[in-house]
Amino acid sequence: MKGTGVLTVISGFSGAGKGTVMKELVQNYPYFLSISATTRKPRTGEVDGREYFFHTREEFEQMIEKQELIEWAEYVGNYYGTPKRAVEQQLAEGKDVILEIEMQGGLLVKEQFPDALLIFLTPPSVGELRKRLYGRGTETKEEIQKRLDHAEEEASYMKHYDYIVVNDVLDDAVKQIHTIISNEHSKVPYLKEWIASITEDLACMKEGKE
Repeated sequence: MKGTGVLTVISGFSGAGKGTVMKELVQNYPYFLSISATTRKPRTGEVDGREYFFHTREEFEQMIEKQELIEWAEYVGNYYGTPKRAVEQQLAEGKDVILEIEMQGGLLVKEQFPDALLIFLTPPSVGELRKRLYGRGTETKEEIQKRLDHAEEEASYMKHYDYIVVNDVLDDAVKQIHTIISNEHSKVPYLKEWIASITEDLACMKEGKE
């Protein structure tokens, strides 16, 4: 029983641990992780084409003009977006695709793919969120404060998401997300081809055809 792949959007506060959760999901389960494009500078250890596709603003704006992105948004002074071609190809092949994107982008994806699954990842408390941001040691105090200020706006998107997953214990959060995605395969929208096939077989049986 196989239908199209499940498209899952995972968003969350900066500092919620999205990158770590994504890495664990891809290492432990057969998900296709769509790599986002961005204009922000690479952090230490990040590689172009692995964590992100890093572009200049001019390059990114050309991608927007050519409609090569499913969604895009500007966040804290940088563009982020999802390349279209690879996502559509993987879904058509029946593979589950995960997008790690901002909330505005998540809602845009939902408009284009109504069956998309939206999951919001959050730390267990605001105090823990602040601790994780400072613990990364990758940004200035001013940059961290911008992210904390922006978190209040981000929280307003939570009500539009299908599930909230608290990333307190990493393994538990990863398993919960995998279970949620797995359960989507039993929903009618993802079984349209299988339903059509079994309906046709039953009609043939009724008519006495093999």
